[in-house]
Amino acid sequence: MSGSAEPAAAPSVRAQRWRHFLDDLQALASVTAPLPAHGTLVRVTGLVLEAAGVRAPVGAVCEVHSGDAAAAPVLAEVVGFAGDRAYLMPTGELQGLASGARVSPCASPQFKPMLGRDNRLWRRSVDRGLHLPVGDGLLGRVLDAHGQPLDRLGAVQHVQDAPMLRRPINAMDRDPIRTPLDTGVRAINALLTVGRGQRLGLFAGTGVGKSVLMGMMARYTAADVIVVGLIGERGREVKEFIEDILGAQGLARSVVVAAPADAAPLVRMQGAHYASAIAEHFRDQGRHVLLLLDSLTRYAMAQREIALAIGEPPATRGYPPSCFAKLPQLVERSGNGLNGVGSITAFYTVLTEGDDPQDPIADAARGILDGHVVLSRELAESGHYPAIDIERSISRVMPAVTGREQQDAARRVRGLLSRLTKARDLIQLGAYAAGSDPELDLALRLQAQLSTMLQQDWHDRAPLDASLAQLLHLVGG
Repeated sequence: MSGSAEPAAAPSVRAQRWRHFLDDLQALASVTAPLPAHGTLVRVTGLVLEAAGVRAPVGAVCEVHSGDAAAAPVLAEVVGFAGDRAYLMPTGELQGLASGARVSPCASPQFKPMLGRDNRLWRRSVDRGLHLPVGDGLLGRVLDAHGQPLDRLGAVQHVQDAPMLRRPINAMDRDPIRTPLDTGVRAINALLTVGRGQRLGLFAGTGVGKSVLMGMMARYTAADVIVVGLIGERGREVKEFIEDILGAQGLARSVVVAAPADAAPLVRMQGAHYASAIAEHFRDQGRHVLLLLDSLTRYAMAQREIALAIGEPPATRGYPPSCFAKLPQLVERSGNGLNGVGSITAFYTVLTEGDDPQDPIADAARGILDGHVVLSRELAESGHYPAIDIERSISRVMPAVTGREQQDAARRVRGLLSRLTKARDLIQLGAYAAGSDPELDLALRLQAQLSTMLQQDWHDRAPLDASLAQLLHLVGG
């Protein structure tokens, strides 16, 4: 045909193969990361290591080699940088380190397949973040913040490594809290009902029964897995909590992560993230998890030590701004999973220094949690256990997981307790005349029954239905 173009000749099979091969090389080169650069240790100030020549992102784990071939390297995490100097926080002892020690990133680049044309492309990814073991093999075990067993029962089995820091779940992908959770504690079940996937704070000073209440919830809460994080506590209390309070029955379905007070601040923070990562793993499997983290205050104190050591200025009562930014990042890791698959119900203990409710960490925690349970020293000293101050405690999701009848009864009990508190001085002085206040007269008649309902021996379990029935009977009677 005149004026028509001739069809282009089809490329040969060999030319197609070469073109695909060149495309693969170009794709691989575009995602290939540079080789990690080794640096040298130039300064040690307090808890901070300063290294020159290390090109690693914040959060990367590095090894610091002392030069002694027989000595194990010191692990440190990059927490900041200034120019070409990187600031690292160690996870162990610094003895043996000297100026000029070699600093190198830990993880090497990993090649992973990338689905594409005939699956022949490969993607290179560099993940220098911390990975620790998670899985069913951790149930019944006691671990440190590095994932190493502390219970002398041998190495953990049936586990896989997972990153400690993950991308947060989109808030719109979480199901709202609609299901009540049985904690086995009568005062909480009846008057501070907890929802599955809720985050609550346990506010207490020292010596008011905080650990005993945590042990009761670990034993009696209707959950598939219990994850306990003991962060910054005395080393003696770790074994006592496991053997005397948690017990063999509670430990069988639990994972305990312990980072005692003598651990480095980075290790204490790592222990909190490790406990959260373990809980996230079980939640992603569709299980309902109870996370008990003791304590959120020690976590904030560890962050304060790190931030002040690298030069961040203090703000509120010596806490730098980064402390208040880290708290919601940790707390938001709990909650309901994607599209209702699994849940993490979390209790974070908050230590109120000198029983001061306006402590900055306590004040910040109240704003980011879904409720708070306050333990009263006055109740504890009078022998009232658990020493829950109902008037100062609240569960913000209780209206969403309970019926109108229970809400009215709980409001009625709160009112009676408030009347007793306000008139306590008059009653003790004998200045109150019966009949002058009908509500107070009713509160005085029910005082013994109220005290009985709110107290509970830590060996006894109070189911949710029985707690509700007792509440309704008290108010109806």
